[in-house]
Amino acid sequence: MMYEPDEYVGKVIKMDGLFNLYYDEAKDYTYYACIVQDATACCSQGIEFVPTEEFQELMKTVEAGDNITVVGEFTTYTEGDSKFCTLKNATVEIS
Repeated sequence: MMYEPDEYVGKVIKMDGLFNLYYDEAKDYTYYACIVQDATACCSQGIEFVPTEEFQELMKTVEAGDNITVVGEFTTYTEGDSKFCTLKNATVEIS
């Protein structure tokens, strides 16, 4: 997905991983991510997600490192010169 993102745009993706977030003060925006580690836990890869309105309250109760399951529609967007992958309209379940 990270190497050929255009092939996945519009597909529904489900992933289990660890919750993380980053607050960008300059944009006044919080980025949410689901991080997946490989079998030896030496490497990890994450994907950003944008929760639906109904899950906004839940996001206030999740802490970095919590196990979550995210389901959302894969899409990409551009900021500056960089292209990013995200899951939009995501539902979130705390595991």
